[in-house]
Amino acid sequence: MTAQEIVAELKKFANAQTKKTWMTHGAQEPCLGVKVEDMKKIQKRVKMDYQLALDLYDTGIADAMYLAGLIADDAKMTKKDLQKWIENATWGMVAEFTVPWVASGGPHGRELALKWMQSKDDAIASAGWQTYSSMVAIKEDADLDLAEIKSLLARVAKSIHLQPNRVKYVMNSFVIAVACYVKPLHKQAVETAKGIGKVSVELVGACKIPFAPDHIKKFQARSPIGKKRKSPKC
Repeated sequence: MTAQEIVAELKKFANAQTKKTWMTHGAQEPCLGVKVEDMKKIQKRVKMDYQLALDLYDTGIADAMYLAGLIADDAKMTKKDLQKWIENATWGMVAEFTVPWVASGGPHGRELALKWMQSKDDAIASAGWQTYSSMVAIKEDADLDLAEIKSLLARVAKSIHLQPNRVKYVMNSFVIAVACYVKPLHKQAVETAKGIGKVSVELVGACKIPFAPDHIKKFQARSPIGKKRKSPKC
């Protein structure tokens, strides 16, 4: 299938209420208003397609860009591809979910996560933290740099309350991810979460930032600490 054919199919799923929701949460025009559950119907059929994902992302259509991440062949994505994607991300769901998910699943995730964290652009910095969060959720502990993660926890503890809104949010998510998915660092991440305390972030509508200590306890009640996910994509 071509990107044009996929876009035509997305248009059939579009509805005004979903578009209103996406726009409220930062989507920019062009935006169709397609539910993620409907995008997944296309994903299920297409599965993975490297070139199609690139072509869909290049349309600049908010919904198509999100779908691009769902069908991307993470292992084939180059550093150039991923850098282009984050620089052209038009809204938070793409910058903080789509791009980090794809980056974390490929060979360049760690390198780009560390690079993006240093950016003065809030969206790119957020993508860096989210990429690392996704990595710890899917990679075995033996394949992670635990010393580096410790230093990142310390960095969060020292600077989270000084960060812009979205960076605060994803730093908080990073602490939660480490506590839930990296068993050797669970205790340190929990202590970091307690030390940070409540994180104040202005969010849209009824959205709330998770209180990390409580969120970790809820996770622990339903899933073993350290159990990895097959994929960060959802």
